[in-house]
Amino acid sequence: MIDVLMQPWPWWFSGILVGLTVPLLFILSGKAFGISTSLQQIGAMCSPGCKAAYLRDYDWRDGLWTLVFVLGIGLGGYAAAHWLSAQPVEFLPASYQSIGGMVRLLIGGFLIGFGARYAGGCTSGHSITGIANLSWPSLVATIFFFVGGLAVTWGLGSLIFG
Repeated sequence: MIDVLMQPWPWWFSGILVGLTVPLLFILSGKAFGISTSLQQIGAMCSPGCKAAYLRDYDWRDGLWTLVFVLGIGLGGYAAAHWLSAQPVEFLPASYQSIGGMVRLLIGGFLIGFGARYAGGCTSGHSITGIANLSWPSLVATIFFFVGGLAVTWGLGSLIFG
């Protein structure tokens, strides 16, 4: 059994497991799947007197589950990389361990956070939950997530990252 866990799983099997997360989360807790809400959760907790309605009106006590969920994702990734992998997994490649690499990561993180907020959700919220709910805006957002990813991978990325 441990040999099965130590090998990479087929993409389709992992996709099925991720897809089952949506109905299981909804059935067990009545909550919709999405990750970017945890950033709103952290912002609302850290700035209770904020003037921005986005943070001020968010009920952070009701949203604590998002932090537990994200913590579980991080711990699961750590456990899989360190204890269920035949080859060690490098957390931060050497090309990002310089000041320039860290600045690129910071800018990329900011752009992803801005994009998730501007789109009204992240890739997991739109692409998994939104499409499962037959949401037209989520389908449009997902198409443009892919278009943007392809544009960076096959064009802009080589200009930025050399």
